[in-house]
Amino acid sequence: MEEAAAIVPVAENEQLIRLKTGTDYAGVFRLTFTVDDIIARYAVPTPSGAHLLVMGTVRAPGSGCTCPAHSVVKALLRHLIVERDDVVILDMDAGVEHLGRGTAEHVDTMLVVTDANRKSLEVAKTICRMAREAGIPQAAIVGNRVGSSGQEQAIREFAGRNDIPVLGLIPFDQGVFDNGIDGTPIDPGQSDAVLEVARLAGTLESGGDQNAQGA
Repeated sequence: MEEAAAIVPVAENEQLIRLKTGTDYAGVFRLTFTVDDIIARYAVPTPSGAHLLVMGTVRAPGSGCTCPAHSVVKALLRHLIVERDDVVILDMDAGVEHLGRGTAEHVDTMLVVTDANRKSLEVAKTICRMAREAGIPQAAIVGNRVGSSGQEQAIREFAGRNDIPVLGLIPFDQGVFDNGIDGTPIDPGQSDAVLEVARLAGTLESGGDQNAQGA
């Protein structure tokens, strides 16, 4: 937790943003820059073997123009997704801003995580529609915190009515819930939620049929 808290997000690294986009003129930003050095300097290795790079977001109202920071983040994501032969997983904030601002351009698959709440499902439908309009090849729902057969049915029926694939259904897991409150360790081999996420990752890695879970 301490190591994670010490990470400075790319969008909040004022020195980096100024180095990449700054000019000698107030209000004028340089939008041609390289980003490959950012990965080498700021990506943090994790025990799983993956590298973590925190992009960041706007944290307060009236925080000024975010154009330079957004330009750096967008260029960095494009470099990771298009120009490198890597598997890139983007954990986006809830909502549609990443589609409206083009942050999620060039991704192969967008997973829209939602529970069985009707309003959440409607937002998920909107995100899937925007993803398709943005040219993202695949957009699918992943049900989360599914605690009953009724909740599973609600997700599947909604997805079916709106022609949206259901790629996975992550069950409610008390261990994950407790971890979010007090940090209680989770045994991956005994966690139904973790096992389903692993299955979902395997499906994505193998390029499996999105309809494997049945919409």
